[in-house]
Amino acid sequence: MAEQLLFELVSPERLVLSRPVEMVVIPGVEGDLGALPGHAPLISELRPGVIVVFEGGQAEERIFVAGGFAEVAGERCTVLAEQAMAIGQIDRSAVEIDLRDAHDDLQHSKDEHERIEAETAIAVAEAKLAALETTVY
Repeated sequence: MAEQLLFELVSPERLVLSRPVEMVVIPGVEGDLGALPGHAPLISELRPGVIVVFEGGQAEERIFVAGGFAEVAGERCTVLAEQAMAIGQIDRSAVEIDLRDAHDDLQHSKDEHERIEAETAIAVAEAKLAALETTVY
């Protein structure tokens, strides 16, 4: 049996996943990070994107995260996500409405805070749509 990495994914609402995996790929702000057993310790901020869990050399599970942080330490990878959901739970029409609303909010933003919130909502909505359309692994 191949070595395993304990992967834990936590959202503000709940513990989403906690189990040994072969490998996990997470969407870091500077690019995707592949975590395997024995990985060098690191902490990374996450961009909105897809976490891919591998078993038996194949992508077994894809989970959307709306940003957060990941910590990798030897035999463990912990992700603290702002939001997490299975790709199958994403409602395309709802996301398209959210994207239109966020663009409208951006156009009508009155200050830096409102602009940043609208830009973040746009990035999350665009990443959700990309997650529905793209299967990288």
